[in-house]
Amino acid sequence: GTDRCTAALLLDIDALSLTKGRGSRRYDYVNDRPYVASSFMSVALAKVYGSALGGKSGGHAELAASALPLEAALAVVPSSGGGELVERLFAPLGWDVDVTEHPADEQFPAWGTAKYVTVRLKGHARLQSLLEHLYVLLPVLDNDKHYWIGRDELDKLLRRGGDWLSAHPEKELIVNRYLRYQKRLATEALDHLVGEDIAEQAAVDDLEPTDVPEERVRLADARIGTVVSVLKSVGSARVLDVGCGAASLVKVLLADPSFTAVGGMDVSAGALEAAGRRLHLDRMPPRQRERLSLFQGSLTYRDDRLRGWDALTCVEVIEHLDLPRLEAFARVVFGHAKAPTVVMTTPNREYNVRFEFLEPGMLRHRDHRFEWTRAEFAAWADLVAERYGYSVRYLPVGPEDREVGPPTQMAVFTSAAQS
Repeated sequence: GTDRCTAALLLDIDALSLTKGRGSRRYDYVNDRPYVASSFMSVALAKVYGSALGGKSGGHAELAASALPLEAALAVVPSSGGGELVERLFAPLGWDVDVTEHPADEQFPAWGTAKYVTVRLKGHARLQSLLEHLYVLLPVLDNDKHYWIGRDELDKLLRRGGDWLSAHPEKELIVNRYLRYQKRLATEALDHLVGEDIAEQAAVDDLEPTDVPEERVRLADARIGTVVSVLKSVGSARVLDVGCGAASLVKVLLADPSFTAVGGMDVSAGALEAAGRRLHLDRMPPRQRERLSLFQGSLTYRDDRLRGWDALTCVEVIEHLDLPRLEAFARVVFGHAKAPTVVMTTPNREYNVRFEFLEPGMLRHRDHRFEWTRAEFAAWADLVAERYGYSVRYLPVGPEDREVGPPTQMAVFTSAAQS
């Protein structure tokens, strides 16, 4: 019928041409296994379906942004972990996974199963999401790539996996295999993936109240959306995100021309490098680049670059500070910077009991120094607001549980001079 479309992609790999370097007369043997879906398929997906992989569709933008009933069939997929690994990689992303394993040799059953499987994925998602998952995970299943792995592969991984990989329960395996076990690159990727810890996001996805399962809103996206809504409601045009990490919020703000100046500050030079790559500074239009400021700095030391902004945002940052340093943090942000508006989010510890992967007493992230209940956060924020001349109101972020509240709690501080 007219409501169904099938697209087939078949690669015909010239193994001989792969051995030819420019100016080289040498022909080496290459076992490129042209019959399997490997990193060659990822490259082909990017070339043939580049617009869809980028989330674009000329004349049909609404379809590109919509979840559709999708099915992907891959006849021969190399999987060093068999069908079980395919399940571990694709099932957490919402796909119904059907894996057919094959004997190593039908004439010799005792040899067991081959590492090659047939895979069929079904689910409701954006086409971009399906292509991103295949692009990243096919080489991971194969545990090999046909080309040199360098820094550009780290950029690709963050670009194609940044919206879902941080919440994946197998993210360390994915990162290490995708980057071919290059420890420095893998460490940097894991440090700068944007999003919440594995347990937090998996649980939020399970609890997300929605009439359409495929339209779940990730907690990280909900958090950013709420922050942006607050900034717009108070008319902030010049916004500095302190503790910006890899620039998740900065990227969203920069895409909105109503924010005339956007800044990001982080104590980590590595995080700022990742932010630069995420924002594509090397090819950013000059006019947009003029609106952006990225700089290194600490939230516990006075810094005049923090002054002059309409609003400071501090998203999931304070829980990474040692409790004794919070007094210095408050002096810097509220006493020295004195922005008219300060928007702050932090985990709600009460909600942790809803995370099935968190044992009692565990924090959501290995770098968290503490996590506050709603009462503890309000007690601290009320005291800071009174001391530095602000009023404060509280907003929930994410699905709000009747017993334990929302997964993320937000405080919006408004200077008494602006009230």
